[in-house]
Amino acid sequence: MSERSQIGRPRAKTREGVVVSDAMNKTIVVVVNRRIQHPRYHKYIRVNKKYVVHDERNECGKGDRVVIAESRPLSKRKRWRLRTIVERAVRDVPELRIEE
Repeated sequence: MSERSQIGRPRAKTREGVVVSDAMNKTIVVVVNRRIQHPRYHKYIRVNKKYVVHDERNECGKGDRVVIAESRPLSKRKRWRLRTIVERAVRDVPELRIEE
């Protein structure tokens, strides 16, 4: 046996972000905001990155805060899966009109 099989697979990377698109079937786009320190100037800068994520049950909507995990390649650009929904976005509720 190799050393890798005894230890097991390494832990998948996880990120937390906000869903910016849910227009595709079983796919969402999540933007992850991070703050990193510039290597030379030591100033903190914001870095945004979009991830294409597999959502098997189509349960996410725009504005939801989610946790995603790295996975094997699922398509040309999809390399992440939805792990959990941390917080649901407030959806617009249509107002009830009472006619007199």
